[in-house]
Amino acid sequence: MQEFKGWYGIGLGSLLLGLVSLSWPHRAVAQALPDCQPPQPNEFLLLVPNPQPDTQAQLRNLLPSNAVLTPCNYFNSPVVRVEGFASADIATAWAQYLADMAQLQAYVARPAAGSMAATPPTPNAGGTSSPVSPAAAAPAAAAYNPQPLGTGFAVVVNYFNKPEIAATVRQVTARDVGLVAFEQQPYLLASHTTDAAAASTLLRTLSERGLTAAIVDSRRAVLLTPAVK
Repeated sequence: MQEFKGWYGIGLGSLLLGLVSLSWPHRAVAQALPDCQPPQPNEFLLLVPNPQPDTQAQLRNLLPSNAVLTPCNYFNSPVVRVEGFASADIATAWAQYLADMAQLQAYVARPAAGSMAATPPTPNAGGTSSPVSPAAAAPAAAAYNPQPLGTGFAVVVNYFNKPEIAATVRQVTARDVGLVAFEQQPYLLASHTTDAAAASTLLRTLSERGLTAAIVDSRRAVLLTPAVK
């Protein structure tokens, strides 16, 4: 997935192409909503086009409970702004999860390089607004297919919205660290194994490093991405 490198850069990319199909009643609804706010420093957002009344309810059922959902107006079209993602990898994984589980297209947005504020649109000759320095973005890949991990034990780590914890887990395990959804919460995946003793040993090692880890039934954990950066 390509992420947005400028807040208003979303406008001329794939998102607006998807929003063009919204009906005028939906645009009237959008005009009654507050304008979408740009990402905060080091924050990654999802923007989900919101043409259906139950879109927000679907998102609440699928996303982590700490995700903040705000209906807002983006270029006169209603979207749901989702905040609560600490890295592009994590936001991208959840966008792909939404695409597969509910056929909802989600777009990752981040602040423009060197500026945490939105770049205002500039009127063109026709009097309409066009974004400055647009950077197009692509929706989640349709081929993405998150699956339960299967039988065994998953050793997961609560990263408390701090993606740098993945580097510590990687040092301990000497392997790629994945991302899973367990009971609608995102966790780093340190290991998936059928060996209870190995899982217990790794849990103890992670705990000794000051990490908040647990062993869970891997059949209840859904793999979002096999490796986070």
